[in-house]
Amino acid sequence: MSLTPPQPAPQWNHSAEDITKITKELIEKDRKFQDKIGALNAKDCNFDSLALAKAETELDAIVEPLAFYQNVSPSKELRDASNEAESLIRDFGVESSMRLDVYQAKVNAEKNIKESGHWHKLSSEDQRLVEKMILDGTRAGLALPEEKREELIKLKKELSQVCLEFSKNFNEENGVITFTEEELKGVPKDVISGYTKRTQDGVEVYDVTYKTPDIFPIFKFAENPTTRQRAQEGHESRLEINVPLLNKALELRRKIASLLGYKTWADYVTEVKMVKNGTAVDDFLNDLESKLRPVGLKERDILLEMKRKEHEAKGLPFDGEFYIWDYRYYDRKYIEHTLDLDDMLVKEYFPVSAVVPTILEIYQNLLGVRFEEIKGGSVWHPEVQQFAVWEKDAKDESGFIGYCYLDLFPRASKYSHAAVWPLLAGYELPNGKRSYPLAAMVANLAKPTPEKPALMRHDDVVTFFHEMGHVFHGLLSRTKYARFHGTSVARDFVEAPSQMLENWCWEPKVLGKMSSHYETKKPLSPELIEKIIKSRYVNVGLFYLRQVFFAKFDLKVHTDQGTADWANTTESADYTNLWNSLRESISLVKAGKPCPGQGTFGHITGGYDAGYYGYTYSLVFAADMYATVFKEDPLDPANGSKYRRSILLPGGSREEVDSLKEFLGRPPNSEAFLKELFGTVPASHL
Repeated sequence: MSLTPPQPAPQWNHSAEDITKITKELIEKDRKFQDKIGALNAKDCNFDSLALAKAETELDAIVEPLAFYQNVSPSKELRDASNEAESLIRDFGVESSMRLDVYQAKVNAEKNIKESGHWHKLSSEDQRLVEKMILDGTRAGLALPEEKREELIKLKKELSQVCLEFSKNFNEENGVITFTEEELKGVPKDVISGYTKRTQDGVEVYDVTYKTPDIFPIFKFAENPTTRQRAQEGHESRLEINVPLLNKALELRRKIASLLGYKTWADYVTEVKMVKNGTAVDDFLNDLESKLRPVGLKERDILLEMKRKEHEAKGLPFDGEFYIWDYRYYDRKYIEHTLDLDDMLVKEYFPVSAVVPTILEIYQNLLGVRFEEIKGGSVWHPEVQQFAVWEKDAKDESGFIGYCYLDLFPRASKYSHAAVWPLLAGYELPNGKRSYPLAAMVANLAKPTPEKPALMRHDDVVTFFHEMGHVFHGLLSRTKYARFHGTSVARDFVEAPSQMLENWCWEPKVLGKMSSHYETKKPLSPELIEKIIKSRYVNVGLFYLRQVFFAKFDLKVHTDQGTADWANTTESADYTNLWNSLRESISLVKAGKPCPGQGTFGHITGGYDAGYYGYTYSLVFAADMYATVFKEDPLDPANGSKYRRSILLPGGSREEVDSLKEFLGRPPNSEAFLKELFGTVPASHL
């Protein structure tokens, strides 16, 4: 039985002129609304008169889809207009965030609500909305006196420019390093054939760029340790130009944090995250490092013994050290020797045409929903699939959940990775009805070749499962306000639900269900499944110690108080020394000459400042949720229903730890994560 959704799907038929015109009109409308709020008398400010959430939601509901065209539209004209629209919205966002009159109205409203005794009549989500709106303004510096506010705006603009320049250098870096064919021994021939070949002093040489597809095969395959060392040191030093920029960014952040009344930048950043402050991040990383260290040391000893034997057999000198340029090379050899796992063979069992419908079926059964494909609807490209999503047993429009779009295959000028855009949030309308959500998943799965259909590597299957987790977070959340809908949760929690769902891709039962050889239609054999599962945690101690090193460097530079002039050379050298000494002590690999690797750490200026820890932090919650509720029977719909109710439904409308406590029946801890990685280790509470 096909039901009609209570909310029509959006139309994707805009012209470039439409996008620009609509965006400008909306900004003007919102600005006038803010003017009205800003002009209210103090006594007239209350919860209803502000209605700020409503205006913001209406703006986003129209602008988000317009700004999305730049990632997926085949038309350059539309992509450019969409990009320009996003730029206008961002600028307007900065302007709005710094409006003192609107902030003052919010402060007056909170005061009036509390003094009138009305505060306790508000729902907890209403109260959270008021508190978060005021916190936004305070964190933007609106509670500061005028001259400090002016200084803050100046510092923020300067910081923004420094970060842009840092990432511009990243994108424009085009250095090369030169090797002879002999020096490249061991590197696959097809990789070498992609290098630029020329003659130098009568010898044929190859110029290798520092881009990942060129340089990483040298780290992994070059047999000559000197080749790997030169490649490593060149790669680490390729962005020395960024060293003074990073020093500048860190100094500006220290000044901003101090102006806003925070002890460190890390405390400012983490205030709105689950972890709450920099000290808690430090405790988490120290605890994790102490448990990973003995495992990492054992793994290093095994790889070092492999190195000793190889050097002996080849007559190379051996000094008993394990260097950073040895890590990827011996890690690869170890996996090949111990697992005998052929990635290309596994791929044959994952044809896109079988995997995608099976994953959708798994999710539908687990979460009690039904996907109904809409054929011939309005989409931005003919390959896009459009679905209406309903409760499994929906009888009428009350069972409607929202819309899902899948744009899965590569094409020119399309976003090149895999990601989910929550284009429309779900929220309550003033008349008590709902506005329904829409989530779009964009991926780049392989296309068919003349010999074979489109096939997915196991990694691709994991990524697809992960991203669908974000889709369902966006569809199955049910909040009053759009601001708290779906994935609008703390940044160090947002990945946890999807990281948890990755576990399905390592379960024998699920791997059997998802696989179907493109010729024989047979599922993966138990032997292959076992190899895939074993490959998950090979050399896991060394892998996570490397993550801890990045996170600790990030935290240390954002908690240090600094000195007066951080652009001078001695301090720059200090950061280079810090990078190298921290890596040696935490990652358990020695370096040769100290290289300015901090100039290549893009996360630190790209939105993960004092936030790198979040990758591992959210994995702890993911492992705890999976082991406690799902592990015994990953496909049980009763557990899926509990997950919907406790984790997905509330979105960000309450503290994330409260959702976790409800789901787990206790506060979260790291026991499952540590057990998953390396057997049983004493847990620590977070």
